[in-house]
Amino acid sequence: MNFIQIDLCGARLHAHGSGALHWPDEGLLVVSDLHLGKSERIARRAGQMLPPYETRDTLARLEEDVAQLDPARVICLGDSLDDDAATAGLDASDRAAIARMQAGRDWTWIAGNHDPAPSDLGGTAAQMVQIGPLMFRHIATPARGEVTGHYHPKARLGLRGKAVSRPCFLVDRRHMILPAYGTFTGGLCWRTPHLRGLMGADARAVLTGPHPAQVPLPRMAA
Repeated sequence: MNFIQIDLCGARLHAHGSGALHWPDEGLLVVSDLHLGKSERIARRAGQMLPPYETRDTLARLEEDVAQLDPARVICLGDSLDDDAATAGLDASDRAAIARMQAGRDWTWIAGNHDPAPSDLGGTAAQMVQIGPLMFRHIATPARGEVTGHYHPKARLGLRGKAVSRPCFLVDRRHMILPAYGTFTGGLCWRTPHLRGLMGADARAVLTGPHPAQVPLPRMAA
């Protein structure tokens, strides 16, 4: 079993080791912060040439999740593109991969702070989506029942005498923050005051990877 089950506001969710969130009862797959085209954006804006493999790898991993879970609906929680010009940098194989995944299913691009939500990659664009007790948007607000992204949370801890850093889901009784799904993305440490301030006293993290694990968030210093 490569997921941890999370019960959020009455919804039974599966936090997968890949960083994808699955809601089996709704046939829904959710991913956040793909940041497709990041290397192209860096080359375009800064002139620094990086191998453009991150988009290919991100889409390949997403195709694997889609094939395995076969969702009826996919929601991308914003920052799917690294900026609003990155669509032009996607090559034919990238667009073909997206089209294959969209075939026969409902696909929604939520607007992020890096992108206004793609308008020419198929699917539909939205600011937010409500399904049952849950609201899907890019950046967290104080509302109950939110599933969001944006912060790229990462857990840093010691396991078996070694320092480990992993992208992670953050969850409490009110809401969940997803890890960045994109291959070439940084992360915000779970100990930062801002992230800890967003989460309740019952908050915990689900570490991604081949063997996802659930751990409590570190206590904030007094």
